[in-house]
Amino acid sequence: MYPLLFRAVLSRFDPEFAHHAGMAVIRVLGVPPFSTVTRSLTRPDPSLQVKALGLTFPSPFGIAAGFDKNAVGVRGFAALGFGHVEVGTITAIPQDGNPKPRLFRLVPDRAVINRMGFNNKGADAAARRLSRLRRGAPNTVIGVNIGKSRVVDVEDATADYVASASRLAPLADYLAVNVSSPNTPGLRGLQAVETLAPLLRAVRDASGTTPLLVKIAPDLPDEEITAIAQMAVAEGLAGIIAHNTTISRDGLRTDPAIVAAAGAGGLSGAPLKERSLQVLRVVRAAVPADFCVIAVGGVETASDVEERLAAGATLVQGYTAFLYRGPLWARQINRGLRNRLPLSQG
Repeated sequence: MYPLLFRAVLSRFDPEFAHHAGMAVIRVLGVPPFSTVTRSLTRPDPSLQVKALGLTFPSPFGIAAGFDKNAVGVRGFAALGFGHVEVGTITAIPQDGNPKPRLFRLVPDRAVINRMGFNNKGADAAARRLSRLRRGAPNTVIGVNIGKSRVVDVEDATADYVASASRLAPLADYLAVNVSSPNTPGLRGLQAVETLAPLLRAVRDASGTTPLLVKIAPDLPDEEITAIAQMAVAEGLAGIIAHNTTISRDGLRTDPAIVAAAGAGGLSGAPLKERSLQVLRVVRAAVPADFCVIAVGGVETASDVEERLAAGATLVQGYTAFLYRGPLWARQINRGLRNRLPLSQG
């Protein structure tokens, strides 16, 4: 039903408008009595529980950062069956992001190009929302993804990240440092190990006991991914998120003129599946067995999630397929996992 609705109606709307409309519905689903009804239909089976980062996740499958930039839909995503919600990317200083249009569908590829530019209302606003959430939804696993404020020079990035971490880490179940978005000038340059190590060390110290992870790009050479993974272990991080969107446009089925018209930005969705698996295997080979690795990219089905878990992922996240599969996406994946897996992560 939803794919037909998407093709007939939703695909006709501007992608960013449709996203905001969808977020409005998700927020409603997180409010009683709608949340009670929704949870009764979508609650993950207890056998899917995963223990990681000192937490218990109701399901290995969560919603990736980028969907809920301002921590306004956490209750709704939890009601829909996602095992965790990673909010953000949040910056210390509020910002509008890049000029519109900045979000584009590639329907034949089941993909999206975005150059949103970390549009969010800032760390202080997010902290107020998270504080209220902690009172009203204490059992929801919430990750907080932080990035560099656009107005801050790259040379001053560490202090900017530390400001966000100091404000948000006490309210997060885990904190993720985003140095891999292609939509903030100079950001990906922070992934060089000699630059990244002192940045992560400072953020780790500011985060206290909150588990700290770093989110990397899929466009790095495998040897650089290995070096970052080994450095993350050496610096005492809790895990790695592999990975962010890609700047590659290889292998797309969408009309090249449409792709060119969309312009710069990060590509997400089904075309990332193969590279996502490669990056996951590179990371897993470089870290201890108990080191948390969250796999992201090209995930659509329970089979995709199962494949990531078999390849060494501790948890799995998705985002883009929500646009194409609809609000029951997490329910479909959780039911598929329950039928396919004798999971033993718990």
